[in-house]
Amino acid sequence: MIHLSLPRVLRSLLGCALIACAGLAQAQAVFRVTAIPDESPTELARKAGPLIKYLEAKLGMKVEYTPVTDYAASVEALVNKKVDLAWFGGFTFVQAHVRSGGKVIPLVQREEDERFRSVFITSDPAIKTLADLKGKDVSFGSQSSTSGHLMPRSFLLQAGVDPDKDFRRVAYSGAHDATIAAVASGKVQAGALNISVWEKFVADKKVDPTKVRAFYTTPTYYDYNWTVHADLPAALREKLTQALLSLSRDTAEGKEILELQRATRFVPSKAENYKGIETAARSAGLL
Repeated sequence: MIHLSLPRVLRSLLGCALIACAGLAQAQAVFRVTAIPDESPTELARKAGPLIKYLEAKLGMKVEYTPVTDYAASVEALVNKKVDLAWFGGFTFVQAHVRSGGKVIPLVQREEDERFRSVFITSDPAIKTLADLKGKDVSFGSQSSTSGHLMPRSFLLQAGVDPDKDFRRVAYSGAHDATIAAVASGKVQAGALNISVWEKFVADKKVDPTKVRAFYTTPTYYDYNWTVHADLPAALREKLTQALLSLSRDTAEGKEILELQRATRFVPSKAENYKGIETAARSAGLL
């Protein structure tokens, strides 16, 4: 039988504890990023790649992109601290803010998100105004989408058109690109979506403008942002904020990332920007 002296036992236990702590620290040294699935999974992964690489260099730690199945999952992931950073639409930010009791913080938004818009598109030559949608099959994106559902619905109601009463059928495609596909294929006569996705599809010639056209563009509103949980360490939050604000089209890396994010640049954001969206959501009975 081998007898160990007490100091030797303590040293051994301490060593094991240090190894365990080191392992735990290493396990935690991964910064996880997610985004609402407002486009196809392949497109979201393509957009995330260069940004993830950039953040790894700026934060000095491993950064991983964590896809989610739907908008609600992105909210729950950040609220429950399963991810550290989330790309939210205005409405999903409001949902996370309410769900967490005010424990999420929007860091930055694209300059474009200070005056974001939605478009209504159609394949029907007879549709020229929002009133012409009465009696038609119309698609929104996800039910939790700001630019693909909440704000289009809000502007419809302001125009005296109630989707639930006036449309023949209300459809939810789940994503902006899917809404375009639904209109182009004739599954619905019209749809509402994020203007930047529509403009990219037109620019990339992924949609035939002789068959599908935008007939109404909404007034502006605040939309997307990058949000963190309030429990993220302040120093890391500051480093992250500066990394995003420092992205510039004057560098090759910055230009690539900003173009993929469809952004001119990122600017500081704040929770107060989304009060209008919260009001619209409550008025529409969606919150």
